[in-house]
Amino acid sequence: IRRSCEASLSRLGTDRIDLFYLHRIDPQVPVEDSIGAMAELVTAGKIRYVGISEASVETLERAHSMHPIAALQSELSLWTRATARPALERCRELGVAFVAYSPLGRGFLSGAVRKPEDLPEGDTRRIFPRFAAENFADNVAAADKVAEIAGAMNISPAQLALAWVLAQWDGILPIPGTKKRKYLEENAAAAAVELDADALAEIDRQLPESLAQGERYPEMMLGGLNN
Repeated sequence: IRRSCEASLSRLGTDRIDLFYLHRIDPQVPVEDSIGAMAELVTAGKIRYVGISEASVETLERAHSMHPIAALQSELSLWTRATARPALERCRELGVAFVAYSPLGRGFLSGAVRKPEDLPEGDTRRIFPRFAAENFADNVAAADKVAEIAGAMNISPAQLALAWVLAQWDGILPIPGTKKRKYLEENAAAAAVELDADALAEIDRQLPESLAQGERYPEMMLGGLNN
């Protein structure tokens, strides 16, 4: 962990990192040891805050007891909810920010992916079950439903997906990825979309938790997730 921090500082050309994540929980190493090492980096002035990623409630609690955890990063979107909910609730209780990655379903929920050929060669999404041939058509249909609801609200599918994530709790920070400025601006505008209780209930009715078909990660990668 110390070596990784020093390497990051060198690459970034800075003397302190604001938020340093333990991105995966090593099952062979007690999380207390890992967080202890990160706490030493805080004391040394190398990092400001400690974060963890894809951690269970138990792991979050153990980590937080060693050193205040500033943020938990986990997947959360309209089509990934159940795995995130327990940790999200505990974050709310502990005052730990929840950083939601893949809030656009790795591009599906924005409408950017319509057919397998939309994924370039070498794109890691090609090995993800939700992009597999047996699930693709069903997941495109789910994305179409998102687009239908968004259209009725006069917003884009991406804005609906992001607004839904933001509406779950004001301590959530979604981190959608994009390569183009126009999509960056579109995503940022989602912060101005307000979904009241009735709208959220209707979205949940039309877009249930079973929205996505297929696991969120390939089997070979699921073992690396602590939650």
